[in-house]
Amino acid sequence: MPRRLLSGALLALAFAFSATPAAADPPLEVPPGALAAALQCPSRFADRGHPPVLLVHGTGITPEESWSWNYLKALPADGFDVCTVRLPDRALGDIQVSTEYVVWAIERAHALAGRRIAVITHSQGGMEGRWAVRWWAGARAGVDDLIDLASPNHGIYGADGCAGSGNCWPAVWQMREGSAFLGALNGGDETPGTVSYSQLYSQTDELVEPSSTAPLAGDPANTSNVAVQQLCPARPIHHVGVIEDPVIYALVLDAITHRGPADPASIDPTLCLEPLMPHITPADAATGNAFLYSQAAIAFSSHPGTTSEPPLRRYAAG
Repeated sequence: MPRRLLSGALLALAFAFSATPAAADPPLEVPPGALAAALQCPSRFADRGHPPVLLVHGTGITPEESWSWNYLKALPADGFDVCTVRLPDRALGDIQVSTEYVVWAIERAHALAGRRIAVITHSQGGMEGRWAVRWWAGARAGVDDLIDLASPNHGIYGADGCAGSGNCWPAVWQMREGSAFLGALNGGDETPGTVSYSQLYSQTDELVEPSSTAPLAGDPANTSNVAVQQLCPARPIHHVGVIEDPVIYALVLDAITHRGPADPASIDPTLCLEPLMPHITPADAATGNAFLYSQAAIAFSSHPGTTSEPPLRRYAAG
């Protein structure tokens, strides 16, 4: 997979870049070098016809395991410049810490491109994306579209069960129903600012249950909530299947290339007959699914977990 790290000059610029983009924004506590090292972008943004895209992965995995066999193949082939951000501790740690990496990535990609970007997330990545635009005005100003695939926005049963055991991974504590983290995230306006919010999900997702957790409350002018089964009744799509599905990919492209969130009315119903999104093969999907699930299982089994939810940061608790 041809990918190039930010140049040495850009890395030097990263250290000079202020960690606090706006006076009202919370300061970033992660060292600038770690933030810079986590962001991968093209050496230059060549395509001015489309907004750049930042991909944010989910729990227990890396950008390569999540995106290399699907969106990192399809989006560049369709004319998009694409960046990824590597969340620390395979996104098993405190989501508030992981979000600092996403905030920095959004603001750097926005500054480099000179235009607002699209952020596409999968699973827990939606929590980082939403937390970033919830508390950082600088990040919010840099995002045109926030497109969350299978995001556990209001809690999931699996996290409830994990927390009920008394020992769970920090990020999973935060994704349980009624967590302090979700209370702060969803308190007040769930779709702040001028960002377009697209929540795309499957009613047969085995991990993001109940599927009613995904939709956000917001003005239809800037918020859409679309289950694949609304367009393709009885289509079974599992949790990782949402990042290879052709209908979801078409909704993603619609959101990115048009004003406002994804519009289900724009989707060709014949896509329901297609097994995979463009530019990937059945071998890509088989290998990608197997590797992603196996690496996530290893990550979960090797992480000791904690006995309570991480405390809210002062900016959110207040």
